[in-house]
Amino acid sequence: MTTDMRSQFEQYIKNFKQNTSKEIQDKMSNAIDELEASEEGNGLSKGEKAPDFTLPDAKGGQVQLSEQLKFGPVIVTFYRGGWCPYCNMELRAYQEILDDIHKEGAQLIAISPQTPDQSMTTQEKNDLQYHVLSDVGNKSARQFNLVYKLPDYLVEVYKDKGLNVDKHNGDDSWTLPVSATYIIDTDGSIVYEYTKSDYKDRAEPSEVLQKLKKVKA
Repeated sequence: MTTDMRSQFEQYIKNFKQNTSKEIQDKMSNAIDELEASEEGNGLSKGEKAPDFTLPDAKGGQVQLSEQLKFGPVIVTFYRGGWCPYCNMELRAYQEILDDIHKEGAQLIAISPQTPDQSMTTQEKNDLQYHVLSDVGNKSARQFNLVYKLPDYLVEVYKDKGLNVDKHNGDDSWTLPVSATYIIDTDGSIVYEYTKSDYKDRAEPSEVLQKLKKVKA
């Protein structure tokens, strides 16, 4: 039985609201509203060509999108980092359906701006058996038009909570990718996309699998 990621999200959000001040909740909500109203992080659209990339995996290897596409479609999901509880829930939900993804002849790639060492920690902590890649500096995420900068008032909130994103990412830019998921067909075209400014709003992995099956049909 696969995990319903959104149900996990709902429970986490409920607990978060019970244990977090209204001031902090308002700051987080305002940051999402500001991002939605901006030109940042809108992502690429269905029908566009996915930029090719070559990124290091957690074990020191290199993974190239175009090489993976030679064997079948690829699901690419951008996540913020292993410090993000929503990201960990999402990554684990994908692990649960990994065999089903492979049965469709597809591969799964998860990308964050974390350093390779931090990606290794994320992969080991969640026992992930798929490609977990490091996009230090958000170079590939920028090509997908996903990058945004955290506002200063939210950076302070994160620091107060001990979320040292700069140390995870190996730079002090405090930039992140919007949470986004793509299905990329063998010709490099994007055949499915789910991009939201709100990091709590993500594609349910089981639904992405159903979209993948339609691509293969």
